Amino acid sequence: MKKRDFLKSTAALTMGAFLPSPLWAMSKNDTLRTAHIGLGIQGIADLKATAAHSAVNVVALCDVDSKMLAAAKKMYPEAKVYADYRIMFKEMEKDIDAVIVSTPDHTHAPASMMAMEMDKPVYCQKPLTHHVAEARAMRKMASKKNLVTQMGIQVHSFYDYKLATILIQSGIIGKVKTVRAWSPKNWGYDGPEPQGSDPVPDNLDWNLWLGTAAERDYKEGYYHPSNFRKILDYGCGTLGDMGVHIFDTPYNALQLDVPRTITNNCREPNGFGFPENNIVTYEFPGTDYTADTLTWIWNDGPGAPQSHEDLNLPNNDELPEQGAMFIGEKGSLLLPHFMQLPRHIVDGKYVELDLSLVKDKDELGPPTSDYGKESNKHYHQFVDACLGNAETSAPFSYASRLTETILLGVIAGRFPNKTLHWDNDKARFAEEEANAFLDAPYREF
Repeated sequence: MKKRDFLKSTAALTMGAFLPSPLWAMSKNDTLRTAHIGLGIQGIADLKATAAHSAVNVVALCDVDSKMLAAAKKMYPEAKVYADYRIMFKEMEKDIDAVIVSTPDHTHAPASMMAMEMDKPVYCQKPLTHHVAEARAMRKMASKKNLVTQMGIQVHSFYDYKLATILIQSGIIGKVKTVRAWSPKNWGYDGPEPQGSDPVPDNLDWNLWLGTAAERDYKEGYYHPSNFRKILDYGCGTLGDMGVHIFDTPYNALQLDVPRTITNNCREPNGFGFPENNIVTYEFPGTDYTADTLTWIWNDGPGAPQSHEDLNLPNNDELPEQGAMFIGEKGSLLLPHFMQLPRHIVDGKYVELDLSLVKDKDELGPPTSDYGKESNKHYHQFVDACLGNAETSAPFSYASRLTETILLGVIAGRFPNKTLHWDNDKARFAEEEANAFLDAPYREF
């Protein structure tokens, strides 16, 4: 599908209030036949977790790397295998009920949109898309087709994250005025762009890996299989990787929409890789759970987070390696990432969590620190929704806005220390030069 065919008219698309999860489901069928696109480390994890559901029948596997494809085929020998998802869809359209997309970021939208055009429910890994225009197009398509969708933010369904959402919405720290979130992971690259080319490995179809991205010579160690997140053309940096997970709970709990302003304190752009360190400041319009304006500060890369009084813990405790701090009018709530309970702080002291605020304990489920069991919940929720037995909690109606917020911070990295002003209704920046990065042309491949 050409990009112009599914992105036309999205400039006029507005982002309204929260939408309920779509209710499309398989009719009179108790088995879900799944196709899996992308079978790297995350793709295999997605495959195993989805297939752990008793109703799932894996019927198709697709990857541009024949070694990865062969490894998955050994696990599911009855599945048909493909290198090109377009051929898979053409040959198996009637034999696929749902699609799981686990590719590098730049292929999320092309593969997902093609699947939705064929009326297939889609589970797509985070970040939902590589560009803001794609995120809006994905939301529009899912809504138009009334499809079951889910973004791969597994921690969205974890006990500790659901508990934090309930506590914040109960008013445990009052109106929230500031959120600080951080990750020291480094999905940036401050070095020079590599020169020359290396032989493409026999197991890799480089043309298909590039997909809709611009033509580029292959260089060993820079792109496939695991460094694409660092590179502008294929990933979204640390913000697009860990930021989606760590933003998710505050974003959901505070019922945020997209921000009004974004400023990224980072190095000057080098045209190839993301900055290794970013401090992104967002300002959001207020909601029922926040002050009139919410300030959100994201800090990533080596050394993150920078010291700040908002992040001082009782007893001089060390901060968790990654996490978020809600600062409210009546105290603070620390949410480590991940598999740790939130911690309530008032007047410089820890306060025992008031679990009486949790009214619906069945919805929350029992506490657990078993990653395997917790992680599968999010995938199985998608499967159950496709079978008409549940609703997804991170559908594209929600995921597109969260992703848009993330991507606006990524774009701000092109304009260090400059405040960008976002018009939600027009889907444009007031700063015209920034609008060039809301989208990108698709290469024919």
